[in-house]
Amino acid sequence: MKMFITGGAGFIGSHLADTLLKDGHSVTVYDNLSSGDKRFIEHNLQDKKFIFIKADLLNLPEIKKEIKDYDVVFHLAANPHVRLGETQTDLDVNQGILATYNVLEAMRHADIKKIVFSSSSVVYGETNEPSLPETYGPTLPISLYGAGKLGAEGLISAFCGTFDFQTWIYRFANVVGARGTHGVIVDFIDKLKKNPRQLEILGDGKQCKPYLYVSDCVSGILFGFTHFHDRVNLFNLSCDSTTTVTRIAEMVTEEMGLENVTFNYTGGIRGWKGDVPRFQLDATKITTLGWNATLSSDEAVRRAIRDVLHAKL
Repeated sequence: MKMFITGGAGFIGSHLADTLLKDGHSVTVYDNLSSGDKRFIEHNLQDKKFIFIKADLLNLPEIKKEIKDYDVVFHLAANPHVRLGETQTDLDVNQGILATYNVLEAMRHADIKKIVFSSSSVVYGETNEPSLPETYGPTLPISLYGAGKLGAEGLISAFCGTFDFQTWIYRFANVVGARGTHGVIVDFIDKLKKNPRQLEILGDGKQCKPYLYVSDCVSGILFGFTHFHDRVNLFNLSCDSTTTVTRIAEMVTEEMGLENVTFNYTGGIRGWKGDVPRFQLDATKITTLGWNATLSSDEAVRRAIRDVLHAKL
């Protein structure tokens, strides 16, 4: 099959591209490299089944020109930094909602009907539920990033209803691993390299979330795509365990060989405006058909720490 990946030079997208190529598919990566990194796809540039296009999804004529004759679009391009919404309030409107509209409109003109979308657990907002199934609602995100993802989900669903598209939408847990460029693990490592005696931890350190290793994320995406065939296929993608921020800090110091590090908490239940401090996803829908994460949350975090420390690409 011919696969088109937006954001395919990014963290998850580049791993997805690797897997699809290994499975024998033809892959085109469309990425403006604003958050992606060409090093993540360099090893594929000589592959005759691989094409890289450096371009922006906000350029609708460009995406219309390039997105012809593909079987499936994997739409992973987005602003990856949740906190940027505090200062750039139009960022997730443009890179989330408008970029998704452009992808869908280009697909409509090219008569491409299948789209796989990377959404996020943050669309659920802040709840008191111990575990969140896909049927939970209303979904009321507390970050602009979450609003952008939810808006994109709505557009995709509407194109499915209006133009007979088919979609696979994944609400990810926190994805970690090799090629990760941001997030709590990278933040802690960077801070400790500058000052190995003290570590600033945003919030109270009790924030508790599921962490999913990137290879498990990719396997889940492809499992759902292969095994579910409804018009709109919506899944939580997560392991069944969680990890606290303080535990991540402890694992980072252990893997860096540091002792007697003082943890300095900034206080409050959340790390920043829009941060959902505690949640767990119910992934029963996809696990009942045979997909399961191979690593627990703690195992995913520890392996990701080692990946980042050793600059594994």
